[in-house]
Amino acid sequence: MNQLGVHALVWTGGWSEREAALAIAQTKRAGYDLIEVPLLDPSSVDAPMTRRLLDEHGLKATCSLGLSAATDISSEDMVKVKAGEAMLRTALQCAVDFGAPYMGGILYSAFQKYMHPPTAAGRANAIAVLKRVARQAAGDGVTLGLEVVNRYETNLLNTADQALAFIAEIDEPNVGVHLDTYHMNIEEDDMFGPVRRCGDKLVYVHIGESHRGYLGSGSVDFSNFFKALAEQSYTGTITFESFSSAIVSPTLSNILGVWRNLWTDGYDLAVRARSFMSSHLRG
Repeated sequence: MNQLGVHALVWTGGWSEREAALAIAQTKRAGYDLIEVPLLDPSSVDAPMTRRLLDEHGLKATCSLGLSAATDISSEDMVKVKAGEAMLRTALQCAVDFGAPYMGGILYSAFQKYMHPPTAAGRANAIAVLKRVARQAAGDGVTLGLEVVNRYETNLLNTADQALAFIAEIDEPNVGVHLDTYHMNIEEDDMFGPVRRCGDKLVYVHIGESHRGYLGSGSVDFSNFFKALAEQSYTGTITFESFSSAIVSPTLSNILGVWRNLWTDGYDLAVRARSFMSSHLRG
């Protein structure tokens, strides 16, 4: 059975104790197995408090983040590379402290639009850093997932095939591919082939509609995507992700390009998303 999760930004834009309590309680109320906690600023996340709230609600957690321009490990600027490695290690420790066995996202570059292609030296820097971080994560029992995102959010990994080649160079068993249907709908030729080619290297899945709104109301070919998951016997986590400036902080909302809101009621959105995903899994 796949565990079904929901991203915390469906509920709240921050992670104070009040916000964390709301997000975790709503996740449990909506029937999910776990919540994905954003670690864009891991220093702002109170790990013991998070773990206490998760335990109180009998809920599990994963986590995700994207690096900034100042912490870009795919840069040729070693000051930025070193800062990025420190950021990843801080986030990893936070994940371990609140019991998350998975850390994914844009761990390999800055979460931004680049105005140039990646360089060979920058790519090599990212591989070297992630190899070291992966070894630390393995000691803590944490899997790292490299999320494949569209061309407007990174210049490095836009397709599953690029991610597979990159991961092969890292060559650590606890590093895998994180696929997201929102990004796949932009960059991939279809929704079936990438899942098949990833095989057992697929470690995490984000489900998002083409416009970040209600599932089934956009153009993503979910039928073939879930068919591919079934044919590959994927048993990992499937997490719903969506963003609205009504919930998310303005800074992140602007980075994501949320210029129009397709929802304002996170609970209704999440309940319908869980039903949608469950229906496709049964199908």
